[in-house]
Amino acid sequence: MKPTTAYKVLTAAQMHALEHDGSFAGAPVDLADGYIHMSAHAQLTETVDKHFAGQEDLWVAAVDLDALGEAVKWEVSRGGAEFPHLYAALPLDAVIAYSPLERDADGAVKLPVTG
Repeated sequence: MKPTTAYKVLTAAQMHALEHDGSFAGAPVDLADGYIHMSAHAQLTETVDKHFAGQEDLWVAAVDLDALGEAVKWEVSRGGAEFPHLYAALPLDAVIAYSPLERDADGAVKLPVTG
């Protein structure tokens, strides 16, 4: 069974655009690939380590996949694992929580929590 929540890593500017515009069309890599890259919980820390190493001022958005319906496709990517890909803009109303990216004592990315 697939998770119903996925995570999108955003720069501060991208997070601001999502909040201000009510949707996010994608980062440059998303636009180039034709879909918005997201990660399941178990994939999040590796995604940040691989694709965002050394970057500061990052945010993590928790996304309700059920709210996105058929626009989400789980496709094989890194290491043969399936990742959630969004073939549409990410609407703010599908984001259930977001926070600045932080790590726990073990170095794992902490998940955003709702109020």
